[in-house]
Amino acid sequence: MDENLKMILEKTRELTFKYGIKGVTFDKICEDLNIKKAQFFTYIKDEKDLVEKVLDLEREGFKEIFINYDFEGKNAIDILLTVSKEVGEKFRYITPANTFELKKYYPEIYQKHFEERIEFIFGKIQINIQKGINQRMYREDLSIELIARLYISRLIDVHNTDIFPSDKYSFEVIFEVMFENFVRSIAKPEGIKYFEKRKKLKKYNV
Repeated sequence: MDENLKMILEKTRELTFKYGIKGVTFDKICEDLNIKKAQFFTYIKDEKDLVEKVLDLEREGFKEIFINYDFEGKNAIDILLTVSKEVGEKFRYITPANTFELKKYYPEIYQKHFEERIEFIFGKIQINIQKGINQRMYREDLSIELIARLYISRLIDVHNTDIFPSDKYSFEVIFEVMFENFVRSIAKPEGIKYFEKRKKLKKYNV
């Protein structure tokens, strides 16, 4: 991705978290980046194009976790810890309110983004569950597809403002509790013991 475009998208994302989707204007983005609108429009066609590109960047950020780390031969619980830590750092500013606004103002764009993101996560979590079973960290009686779908449903709930009012809960807090409950629900006693050990060693904090 062009570095100038990435800079625009990252600034847009930052401002959106701060002011909300409708609180961010092209003028504000250009002002904060100290660029002319003519330069801005060489990368962005219109408002919808900007939203699509920002969401594309968000998905790429998640995929980069699996590119930047070599998970081959690693413990399944270590992989979950690493991924959850990275997710927490990359998306710590996300709130249920952000998701609500996207769904309200850009339903088709958000739905496409949502489906692509879920498909990617669904595949990765199934691989992790199978790895954990093979490594005797997770219970052997798990239905891999069902557990993966339950994990996805929990991720969806994280962004539900009816369940988690945005003025009370941040993405960081909700995700941390959801993640730990998930690990404890699928791990064997030795897996939970290992999880507790690794949390302390890594100073785990999603």
